Amino acid sequence: MPPHKIRHLDTGSRIVVLVTCGLFVAALFSKGLGHGILLEAGVFLVSVKLIVFAYKNSVTGAQIKEQLSRIESLLEREER
Repeated sequence: MPPHKIRHLDTGSRIVVLVTCGLFVAALFSKGLGHGILLEAGVFLVSVKLIVFAYKNSVTGAQIKEQLSRIESLLEREER
């Protein structure tokens, strides 16, 4: 499968993103722009950071898989 067609965010991650954004917006409206919003923003940023790390991990895994496939094909060609 070509790298541009690989889905790096699975359905669970997409749901977490939507729920986190929804809860952040709800907290923004319920708490206003006061001091409490800083805590909510911190929680939101931690969630985003975890999602970004998961995305980078997925991209790196796909690259490693592609490189291993190339190495495997070179070894098979060498054995023949």
